[in-house]
Amino acid sequence: MLSRLVWHYLRPYRGFLVALCLAQLLGNIAALYLPSLNADIVNNGVAKGDTAYIWSLSWWMLAASLLNVVCTVAATYAGARAAMGLGRDLRAGVFTNVMDFSAREMARFGAPTLITRTTNDVQQVQTLVTMSAVMLVGAPIMMIGGIVMALKEDAGLAWLVAVAVPVLLLAIIVLVRRLVPLFRQMQTRIDAVNRVMREQISGIRVVRAFVQEDRERARFAQANDALTDTTLAVGNIMAVLFPIVFLVMNVSSVAVIWFGGHRVASGDMQPGSLLAYISYLIQILMSVMMATMVASMIPRAAVAAERIGEVLDTVTSVSPPSTPVKVGDSVGAVELRDVSFTYPGAAEPVLSRISLSTRPGTVTAIIGSTGSGKTTLVKLVPRLFDATDGAVLVDGVDVRDLDPEDLWRRVGLVPQRPYLFSGTVASNLRFGKPEATEEELWAALEVAQARDFVEAMDGGLDAVIAQGGTNVSGGQRQRLCIARALVAQPEIYIFDDAFSALDLATDARLRAALRPRTREATVLIVAQRVSTIRDADQILVLDHGQAVGLGTHAELLASCPTYQEVVSSQLSAEEAA
Repeated sequence: MLSRLVWHYLRPYRGFLVALCLAQLLGNIAALYLPSLNADIVNNGVAKGDTAYIWSLSWWMLAASLLNVVCTVAATYAGARAAMGLGRDLRAGVFTNVMDFSAREMARFGAPTLITRTTNDVQQVQTLVTMSAVMLVGAPIMMIGGIVMALKEDAGLAWLVAVAVPVLLLAIIVLVRRLVPLFRQMQTRIDAVNRVMREQISGIRVVRAFVQEDRERARFAQANDALTDTTLAVGNIMAVLFPIVFLVMNVSSVAVIWFGGHRVASGDMQPGSLLAYISYLIQILMSVMMATMVASMIPRAAVAAERIGEVLDTVTSVSPPSTPVKVGDSVGAVELRDVSFTYPGAAEPVLSRISLSTRPGTVTAIIGSTGSGKTTLVKLVPRLFDATDGAVLVDGVDVRDLDPEDLWRRVGLVPQRPYLFSGTVASNLRFGKPEATEEELWAALEVAQARDFVEAMDGGLDAVIAQGGTNVSGGQRQRLCIARALVAQPEIYIFDDAFSALDLATDARLRAALRPRTREATVLIVAQRVSTIRDADQILVLDHGQAVGLGTHAELLASCPTYQEVVSSQLSAEEAA
């Protein structure tokens, strides 16, 4: 998965990769000739006292050093550009795919792990590519070139290289194999820390209201300690890895000096060649060490790539049609034909054979006990889910045959949990219609009974809204979300328990103001309060996913026992009539 992912996202940066390889090749060739030139100076210049020869080779050494510096800078720049581009494109790819997920896929992964995969996991792959560009590309050149040049200087010490390199590689392989499961565990525990932190920040008011600060601190400490323990286990292995590398390097250098000294004493080797051999051995082992550093990152990056690939390879269950149906005169009529829905792995369906038809200019309300499937039902209209059986039609066309963006433009959804984005009041209201004028915004706020408190906010339409709308009350958040839907002027309005945080007086005023604004649109209202829906043109009563009643308030009072129970629990006999 790691190689496939990197290769796919690096293809646009092949020019930088070619420049990187050329720069690394030239720079490393220059670096490989430096010890050889130094050996010639010692053997033929210093030993013979030939100053002119020394100066001549010194200039060549200076030129080789400058070439090495220039090529190293060029290679680092090219590698960084390629790696940063890969990280940008990979994050964009994950984000784009997640944006296409239905509610089913979102529930399967969860927000914390998707955030970690888009940020931390992508960073691990990007870091590996950066380090590989800087170190790994040049390491084989230096290692192979160092072996060739070392043998050229003196073949009698070749056995030292033949022993040192395999010993070092064996130690690296053993330690890196132990890192793989730990890195997988580390990424999972980062998810856990993100999840706990996200829950505590989002639910800080609940935590304080129930005086559960100590409990939440303990819960976070547990997740944090688990991550710390795994990180320490990784650190312990890494702490052993590099001392082993340096131990092999130092022992090898001592062995070269020891055995090379005997060869110099016997006349089989010149002093300059011994110095060059030591330099080449260090270059060889340094190349192995650089490869070790990159290799130590591969397990974690491989785990991260698997997690990223899992997101990228997930195909949304709400897939767009290959040839979308174009609707001419769109009016927003909605029809449900024997619709059933079952969550994956569930034993029983949430909805069973629901049929409903509504047209523009009518208000259809859906009521029922908690868990009866009301929210699931209205989510089928904008295709947040797809019905597992039956069909949902908009303007006579199955929603699965419509272009999703075309469908979403027709629907104005006020969700059960109202959510506002960080920005201003105006930026949130323009979410569905960026070109909306200030007059349109104020008109929508007037209908949503939100104008008074927005005018009182510092800045009015330019007042700051925190992420999630946490700096406004629940009722204000609901009214702003209703105004946002009104600004978009869709053909279908879906109010999913969107009046629950409003007092009865505000609820009544808002519904009265909505009627003329939504007169030509199809309106679906999910509600718990009978007072909110009693004036609806038709009311669908759900009980455990079954449609047990459909009609007006008066008709259901006369014929539907379930609706009678709901009404009697909320209204007196006089109010119900």
